[in-house]
Amino acid sequence: MQPNLLTLLSPANIIIFVIIFTRISGMIFSMPLISTYPIPEQVKIWLGALVSFILFPMVAAHSGFVVPQSMPELLLYLFREFAIGYIIGFCATFLFAAVQIGGEFVSIQVGISMSQVLDPTTGESTQILSQMYTYLAAMVFVGLNAHQWLFAALYKSFQAFPPGTDFVFTGSIVSQVLHMSASMFSIGISMILPIFCVMFVSEVLMGFMSKMMPQMNIFMVAIPLKIYVGIVLMLMFLSPTVTYLITVTQTYLKNILNLFV
Repeated sequence: MQPNLLTLLSPANIIIFVIIFTRISGMIFSMPLISTYPIPEQVKIWLGALVSFILFPMVAAHSGFVVPQSMPELLLYLFREFAIGYIIGFCATFLFAAVQIGGEFVSIQVGISMSQVLDPTTGESTQILSQMYTYLAAMVFVGLNAHQWLFAALYKSFQAFPPGTDFVFTGSIVSQVLHMSASMFSIGISMILPIFCVMFVSEVLMGFMSKMMPQMNIFMVAIPLKIYVGIVLMLMFLSPTVTYLITVTQTYLKNILNLFV
């Protein structure tokens, strides 16, 4: 037992474990929900350590790792590993950014963009509808077991780039990340497009009413009417919105899973 223990605690294995832990920490500290919600840092560290212990036998067995000969070389390894993990988690946050964009557009169109609440995840003020859609996306994210997809993508990254492997941002990786980031706006607009179109038509109709009945104070009628119509439309399109979010989330997760393939 003692020789096996000494082999397990060899400098090479310890450094491999630290490198694995660094890559996992990069994803944990950037992935949605875990990185944004007020989860104690100790919990994140212990979670990273637990996953590192699980992955260590599988990663170390297929790793042709060479112990770095200097501290700058080791720091370069750690920075590279953290970047790989951070990219995986960061790509998943694009989905929540898209949902937040859609919620802000709805708030402006409905006319309650001035109503803001404190977002506990960021500590900043955010619009009510934007936060509502963010919570909806979070429920879809958890319901699809998206965290398992992200950890699967992390394991595939170890297969593609074992510890100590020279990692470079290839054109394929950069193009996929740019594609996911660029699709934020189209996803956000597509999510609220039916509501946006109906609200636009209602504004046009109220404009005609103001011309046909100049004696009517259109602002006293339009503001509460827009809010009422907006809330009714959000409830009507809630089920299609959830279906759309499920489809988009699955597409994002598949792209992240194949990011390092």
